[in-house]
Amino acid sequence: MNPPFDEAGQMYQQARMAHWNLVAKKRDHWRGMGRWYHRRLIEIYGFLVNPNQRVLEIGCGMGSLISNLQPTRGVGVDFSPEMIARARQLHPQIEYHQLDAHDLSSLDGEFDVIILSDTVNDLWDVQRALEQTHRLCNPHTRLILNFYSHLWQIPLALAQSLNLAAPLQNQNWLTPEDIQNMLRLAGFESIRTSSEILWPLPLGGFADRYLVKLWPFREFALSNFVIARPAPQPKNNPSVSVVVAARNEAGNIRPIYERLPKMGSGTELIFVEGHSHDNTFETIEKEIPLHPGTPSLLLHQTGIGKADAIRLGFEKASGDILMILDADLTVPPEDLPRFYNAIVSGQGEFINGVRLVYPMEKEAMRTLNFIGNKLFSMAFSWLLGQPIKDTLCGTKVIWHEDYEKIAANRSYFGDFDPFGDFDLIFGAAKLNRKIIDLPIRYRERTYGTTNISRWKHGLLLLRMVAFAARRIKFV
Repeated sequence: MNPPFDEAGQMYQQARMAHWNLVAKKRDHWRGMGRWYHRRLIEIYGFLVNPNQRVLEIGCGMGSLISNLQPTRGVGVDFSPEMIARARQLHPQIEYHQLDAHDLSSLDGEFDVIILSDTVNDLWDVQRALEQTHRLCNPHTRLILNFYSHLWQIPLALAQSLNLAAPLQNQNWLTPEDIQNMLRLAGFESIRTSSEILWPLPLGGFADRYLVKLWPFREFALSNFVIARPAPQPKNNPSVSVVVAARNEAGNIRPIYERLPKMGSGTELIFVEGHSHDNTFETIEKEIPLHPGTPSLLLHQTGIGKADAIRLGFEKASGDILMILDADLTVPPEDLPRFYNAIVSGQGEFINGVRLVYPMEKEAMRTLNFIGNKLFSMAFSWLLGQPIKDTLCGTKVIWHEDYEKIAANRSYFGDFDPFGDFDLIFGAAKLNRKIIDLPIRYRERTYGTTNISRWKHGLLLLRMVAFAARRIKFV
């Protein structure tokens, strides 16, 4: 624990506490013009925070934000006794504590989401406050911060002088870069940033939902958002399930067994055979007893499409880590340990294979497919706020527990994806997971023909761009 505040810090905190006590009393009979801003904040956090999680809000004020997030355990912290008294009266379903953000030692438990909404610009020591949250985090905890942009200093001061907004004392006016640096110093890693709320007044719906996401309007946004996670810690030897959707791939089954590396405490191989016209199913049946050292499972797909096959395989998988390996072996099985190392080390929580970095073998991907993948990668990187260089590479790796959360919340996106790639990418982005691209050398197919239709599936990708814009970007 760092030393207590010096005299200047103590005076700063006492002045802030007295100020917010007065604001709390003022709000008993005054509302001002900030209600549209706070309504929009609730909408944004409603997207960022899935219901039924353990949520802590530091600097909760009168509790309106956290009370709208449907937590299984909701805890609000504020150093103003007047704010806490009103929060307890207005939202009794939430647990409240009068605590200073700089000392959370009396709080118990771990939280899935920790929120600092319009708090950091008012703190004496932001790094110390961030460090206080570490004990309350698990490896999947997400820290979400929003804070005013310095560009709005004069408009906010004008609104306060006209008694239209709650008065503020001198602010830190931190930039997103300042916050990202302090997060690093406090042991966190930034995942993504965004700019939100362009018109915090009536009739701001179009500006706040659409225009603020576009250049140059986003440069004038009122609120900066930063989502972070605890700095990753390596996991100890987790097990793996490799799922292979196999349709008309009889010639590739033995090479899969021969080339699949052993990973972690155990590597399980799951084949999902889907209505083949060759003898794929029978070939797998014959190969399984020939490889007793590889725990194997053969499933017969009753639905259609790769996404349906992968979901069936994931449902039956027992490994801590879930991997997809395309049966055509265009991504070599020998590359899978690199994916394993990337996720186990904590570098990423969703590892996405990328075919578009290294030169490809001559027939590995047709020119129009290559150009299309490049364009779609640019679109999806913008939509998701994280770099996604190749959306349709079949090799993807995710923690089993994260996949279960994606499956449980699939209704948000719906059953729209015949490939399965976007179901996982969108789901990981919605969970605010760290997505990492892992470049691989893409090879020519040595057996069979592709099941991808260039024009049919290209049109479907365009539909997915529009779908993702509605459900992820413009919310």
